[in-house]
Amino acid sequence: MKPPYEITPLILHLISDVSYKIGALQGNVLVRESPKLRKQNQIKTIHASLKIEGNTLSEEQVTAVLENKRVLGPEKDIKEVVNALAVYQQLKNYSYKSEKDFLKAHQLLMQGLVESPGKYRTKGVGIVKGKQVAHMAPPYQQVKPLMGSLFRYLNDKKELALIKSCVFHYEMEFIHPFMDGNGRMGRLWQTMILMHHYPLFEFLPFETLIAKNQRKYYQALAASDKAGKSTSFIEFMLGIINQSLADLLQHQTQRLNDTERLVLYLEQQPEAFTRKDYMSFYKELSTATASRDLKNGTISGLLKKHGEKKNTYYERE
Repeated sequence: MKPPYEITPLILHLISDVSYKIGALQGNVLVRESPKLRKQNQIKTIHASLKIEGNTLSEEQVTAVLENKRVLGPEKDIKEVVNALAVYQQLKNYSYKSEKDFLKAHQLLMQGLVESPGKYRTKGVGIVKGKQVAHMAPPYQQVKPLMGSLFRYLNDKKELALIKSCVFHYEMEFIHPFMDGNGRMGRLWQTMILMHHYPLFEFLPFETLIAKNQRKYYQALAASDKAGKSTSFIEFMLGIINQSLADLLQHQTQRLNDTERLVLYLEQQPEAFTRKDYMSFYKELSTATASRDLKNGTISGLLKKHGEKKNTYYERE
């Protein structure tokens, strides 16, 4: 059964924006820088996801744990980081469609932190905010069939991966299948789904933006609970993903030199193009920088220039 949600104009707009940015980021640049970016992303992701759950370790301390250095801090917080690192090292061995792998990941993530890691809860649970119950999860007897249905939904090839990842995140949070670790598992499995369809998500620590917008994150969950459908949460998460991609795109663009920018662009745009086309691809570039890139490309022999002033266009040499 397909979980309920609506496709709003905002969702359509965000899917378009996200798809464009994914296309702009795909290329050899990420592959060349992958070891460094992978490590940076792993640190930022683990730090942000655990921070949302109340972990007190700093990004520097998470880095130290990754490098097997001694860290002073609460034993539980250090254990959470050690477990999270172990899970992220196993990500490529898991299938996002496998409920068995989902339980394995929870077992590794929560080992030594809860009584029965890797097993669904066997009692009722509610989420309390202040003095009020903010969310009453479904009875524990329904957890296994609900999670089974949710994993069958992941096999629906007609669903867009971007939508599917958000819906799974929300629905898993709603079901609240574990006594603890639900939030970090929701964020982890959304990353898994996105990585399978778009490998560049290995370099995208969007949990950092969730941590910075934690209040809105919980508001989006609550709004979807109240409406009985995940629409509000999909809008929120696509916005987070879109902004994270924009930040990565800006970082990548700034790090490339003029030749690397041009080579990457020509891989995506083999036809004749104008400076305006070039700037539409690299939206963060100034007019002066774009003009300099194209001039240097002409001088180096990468490009052939045609026309003058407003009628100028370029072709691969």
